[in-house]
Amino acid sequence: MSRRTPASGQHEPLTLISHTLCPYVQRAVIALTEKGVAFDRVWVDLANKPRWFEALSPLGKTPVLKVGNTAIFESAVILEYLEDTQPRPLHPADPLRRAEHRAHIEYASAVLNDISAFYSAPDAATFAAKRARLASRFEWLEPRVAAAPWFDGDTFSLVDAVFAPVFRYFDVFDRIASFGILDAKPKLVRWRDALAARPSVRHAVSPDYAARLGAFLVKRDGHLSRLMAAKATVHEPG
Repeated sequence: MSRRTPASGQHEPLTLISHTLCPYVQRAVIALTEKGVAFDRVWVDLANKPRWFEALSPLGKTPVLKVGNTAIFESAVILEYLEDTQPRPLHPADPLRRAEHRAHIEYASAVLNDISAFYSAPDAATFAAKRARLASRFEWLEPRVAAAPWFDGDTFSLVDAVFAPVFRYFDVFDRIASFGILDAKPKLVRWRDALAARPSVRHAVSPDYAARLGAFLVKRDGHLSRLMAAKATVHEPG
């Protein structure tokens, strides 16, 4: 009788090196939590990177997953490693559906890039263009989502894990103004609400995440920052 060889690193202690606002870190935290895997967490300031972190992360980004003494960087690679080595798979078993899910994970990364361009836009015209680009991304996604309640039906998957941090940005954006990006997209709204209620999603960030993100957006000194400043002025006690 043949025996399955244990995956390399499967029983090594896991440490996730994190930044408080990084959406890619949230992906890894959600996946680890859904799988019921114990891990330690170390926080770094990406504006003041310690030397030990730069040695582990040649791209200078989070997350980094330390498996024993081995460092794995890039969130997509980390998610696939967890699928290979940990229980409770979050990818579908069917190869075609699994490939489709991986494609949507890449799409989520493109949406995150568009979100960054949106909140970094320096002027009103650029801001409007980035808002329209972001709305078109979600317009493409709306008919492809089951939202019953998860991306592909009733089973929580890695696609859900990677889109949860995407929608979390809108919890803060919605406090600034109604930008209409998710308007007339009922399935995405339903999916967003289901993700927000998921314990693994809620606990993937610190309790002061929204305040930290708000402070970060103000410091971008772009058009969105000026909208935030104007809203704060209107609400100041007279």
